[in-house]
Amino acid sequence: MMWRGAILAIAMIGFVSSAGCSSSEEPWKAESERCRKAGVALQVLGSGGPIPDDDRASSGYLIWHQGKAKVLVDLGGGVVLRFGQSGASIDDLDVVAISHLHADHIADLPDFLKGGYFTQRRRELPILGPDSNERFLDTKAFVEGLLNPTEGPFKYLSPYLTGESGYFKITPKVLSSTNKTPVRAFSNDALTVDAVGIHHGTIPSIGYLVTVGSFKIGFSGDQSAESTGFAPMVKDADLLVVHHAISESDTGIQSLHRLPSQIGDLGAAANPKHLILSHNMQRSLAKLEESLKLIQERYKGKVDVAKDLNCYVLK
Repeated sequence: MMWRGAILAIAMIGFVSSAGCSSSEEPWKAESERCRKAGVALQVLGSGGPIPDDDRASSGYLIWHQGKAKVLVDLGGGVVLRFGQSGASIDDLDVVAISHLHADHIADLPDFLKGGYFTQRRRELPILGPDSNERFLDTKAFVEGLLNPTEGPFKYLSPYLTGESGYFKITPKVLSSTNKTPVRAFSNDALTVDAVGIHHGTIPSIGYLVTVGSFKIGFSGDQSAESTGFAPMVKDADLLVVHHAISESDTGIQSLHRLPSQIGDLGAAANPKHLILSHNMQRSLAKLEESLKLIQERYKGKVDVAKDLNCYVLK
């Protein structure tokens, strides 16, 4: 029987050790608390991309206002987990904005909606997103297809389309991916969301600018340097989140993503106070020093490389 006691003792030591060092091992808790206490803040929920080699959630961002999560931008894989870790509540959200319908930007939508059933929310939730082409559904058709009550793969969540049976209603809004002039996509008493079409190869895509009071936060989404309407929209933003998906040598896919030098050009043109590099993967992080040099040769402002749950306080 002595061996049973020894195993139990070892297990208890492991439990006490892990519990005792949890605060030092989980710095994201302090980051999330900072965001919840801020007047206006951006929290990066997912700083990674579609390649599962980076220990990061896929694309997702949260804007906090007066202690409440108000705007969710993108819902890539792992973002719902990070949303929960941030301490955010679905009850508080005013709008969800999706940049495009690649899986690493939308895959957690069903999980997000499932979680919403267990909240007290009853007011409608707008979901903004791009239009269609021959390869992609528009945002409304995508959401309604997922939840279609007869044929949708998540048809058991179909009451979200009508707001019946204790569910809150979701209202997809389709935005033009070819429009190079910004449009007002959402507004209420506290904030606005502007949108403009961006170039991401053949994928319909949208870039966003969220304004909360006097503070402006831009989101590039996945975009190439052909996205000519984006820089004017986010001119002089307080924060600009730019996706840093490739290195300078990855010229074969620059029709999908900006090269680091082109990120620097965007920074120089838009002149944000603070540039946040996200959507990082090993293929971009492996040459990070080189990429930062190329960016900072062109853009002279502050640059940070995002990690999951980083908080950037504006007020």
